[in-house]
Amino acid sequence: MLNRLQMLEERYEELGITISDPDVIARQDKWQELMKEHAQIQPLIEKYREYKKVSEEIDDLVMLLEDEDTDEEFALLVSQELEELRESEETIKSQLSILLIPTDPNDDKNVVLEIRGGAGGDEAALFAADLFRMYTRYAERNGWKIDIMSANYTDMGGVKEIIFVLEGQGAYSRLKYESGVHRVQRIPTTESGGRIHTSTVTVAVLPEAEDVEIDLNLNDVQVDVYRASGHGGQSVNTTDSAVRLTHIPTGLVVTCQDERSQLKNKEKAMRVLKARLFDLAQSQQQSEYDETRKNLVGTGDRSERIRTYNFPQGRITDHRIGLTIHKLEMFLDGDLDEMIDSLIEADQAQYLKEMAM
Repeated sequence: MLNRLQMLEERYEELGITISDPDVIARQDKWQELMKEHAQIQPLIEKYREYKKVSEEIDDLVMLLEDEDTDEEFALLVSQELEELRESEETIKSQLSILLIPTDPNDDKNVVLEIRGGAGGDEAALFAADLFRMYTRYAERNGWKIDIMSANYTDMGGVKEIIFVLEGQGAYSRLKYESGVHRVQRIPTTESGGRIHTSTVTVAVLPEAEDVEIDLNLNDVQVDVYRASGHGGQSVNTTDSAVRLTHIPTGLVVTCQDERSQLKNKEKAMRVLKARLFDLAQSQQQSEYDETRKNLVGTGDRSERIRTYNFPQGRITDHRIGLTIHKLEMFLDGDLDEMIDSLIEADQAQYLKEMAM
């Protein structure tokens, strides 16, 4: 580990010189790429330098203890300080191990989030609307921008399907563990007998693809336009503003009718299509990924039940890490950090366990 850290420190110093070079600054694309790399390494290097400083102080104290001229009273003080520094050194080493975990290249990307009602009919659609509000409240807490791509509502105020983008620094890094089946247990408002029903909602979290990452041939995309419709299928527009994109090679279909402008609907649909194609390409590349690790943090499979929201008991349970939180109302109001932090920590712990094997 220390050899790798030393190499990274040399790279960090080299980058510091390069990004100050006027010739490099003039090439903005290259300069921004190097600046990003420099910024990513910086926290690790600062922690490594802290580790080296503590290690040097430990060596100095050890030399004092080995010095025959050191009296007993002073040696006792030195021993106490040495013990504290060694504890600090171990803590920093643990922190360095975590910082050395390879970062997901998608972590800084915006998120395309898709929510669909599953088993449970109207109750599933109502809970899908609750989850949509939960994620938008979380986005507001983080200062992220919310842009709805398409939505299909029910007459009762539920959501059959909604697709939206959350734009903000680190959005994917925080929400990537949310993909899967979310199960709700509660008494529906329409239930006169007071019986608890179980319904499901499917959530898909996709990193938004950048143009350089997805090679989309427009000749492979069939574009259909039609009139937008509202609840019950009634026409809400007199022009063909709604857009349906079909990616012929994969069969992926994206529709958008939220905007009055056909052009804007097409742009939004294209944005979602690119994210889905990017996700598909990544899934194929990672098909041989370590099953043990995938089972812990989740495969991102839309069929995997990841969490239960139990209203009578006021609890949320994440089945992947066995964590239960008893603050359902706050959670649904966007207070997700405790759960998300625990999922990240579990992912990191599993990675470190694998590295030690």
